[in-house]
Amino acid sequence: MAIEHIDRKGSYSIKVDALEKYYGNPNLIPLWVADMDFETPYCVREALQGVIDKGVYGYNYIPDEYFTSIVQWLQKVQGWSVEAQWLSFIPGIVKGIGYVINYFTKEGDGIIVQPPIYPPFMNLPKGNNRKLLFNPLIGTENPNSPYKMDFDNLEEICSQNSCKLLILSNPHNPAGIAWDKETLTRLAEICHKHNIIVISDEIHADMPLFGNKHIPFASVSNEAAAISITFGAPSKTFNMAGIVASYSVIPNEKIREPFYKWLKVNELSSPTIFATLGTIAAYTKGDEWRLQMLDYIEQNVLFVEKCCKEKLGGLITPLRPQSSFLVWLDCRKLSQHLFGCIDQEKIFDLFTQKSGLALNNGAAFGIGGEGYMRLNIGCGKEILEKAFDALAKNLK
Repeated sequence: MAIEHIDRKGSYSIKVDALEKYYGNPNLIPLWVADMDFETPYCVREALQGVIDKGVYGYNYIPDEYFTSIVQWLQKVQGWSVEAQWLSFIPGIVKGIGYVINYFTKEGDGIIVQPPIYPPFMNLPKGNNRKLLFNPLIGTENPNSPYKMDFDNLEEICSQNSCKLLILSNPHNPAGIAWDKETLTRLAEICHKHNIIVISDEIHADMPLFGNKHIPFASVSNEAAAISITFGAPSKTFNMAGIVASYSVIPNEKIREPFYKWLKVNELSSPTIFATLGTIAAYTKGDEWRLQMLDYIEQNVLFVEKCCKEKLGGLITPLRPQSSFLVWLDCRKLSQHLFGCIDQEKIFDLFTQKSGLALNNGAAFGIGGEGYMRLNIGCGKEILEKAFDALAKNLK
């Protein structure tokens, strides 16, 4: 895959053009929002260009190939056998989670999240006046599996509260964990026993690294299938998030039928022609590009590890992701070394104001996020080198 840095300024890119809004400095190196700087695969661009060249942008319907391409992709890449009737278009995974919250719960119902976690998982329940319940992950000393789920705490939460939903990040964002079958099976057992629906966000599923394998939550047991609502998309994998091409997979008819009917009557499951044709192109013609991209990301992971060791003296420990292009940086040793304590505000200031780097603040990911920063490595290696040189210069 030919890697070329694309100048995204002036394209209304959040990652680049919103730096002033979110960081107060438009000139930072953008290493935050989870999209890549790599050019979207030619097959996707060709499909979209074909629509543009028609010159008429009227109403469209969902072609049969749309759902077929998803079914075949999930079987080929994830080894997950799904049926076409289990699928529905969703106009974005965060929106999809919001739909589930509003359809299946009422104000005051409990919704469980497992921090440190993608911030919208916490914002959605709070913003919809639901009871946000925390089941924090437990840090480990194992570099190959930096977190594990706290099932004793989960049982306690479920027993003492009116819990309706659990929002799962699989693979985990921000730490990039590809949860193993044993963990997912145990999670399904507990949630099934307490009649809790599990929303599994699997948007990073098709980017396993270093020989790791993604396991869909719904595939691990009959119990998991019975309580699962899975959200997926080609968005992250093929760098087409702005097209909004997400979908849901619900095996259980009792959950699926009323929810999909609600989506349909409210016209929430109607994609644009760009979403359908972009998905079809990505899933039928884009796999070679995906594999080349993953190889480049693996090399970037190794480069980050080298930089942290050689340029930063081991003061920052990058947790090697098992999936995706996001790296969770453990900056606690750095903070202790510089400030004598874990001071997230000063860590953030070191990266942004002093080093000119825009990373995601670990504190935004909730409990367990203090002392961390999230780094997006979906960019050219020269960008990462420039970033780590700037950081190393300030440490000296």
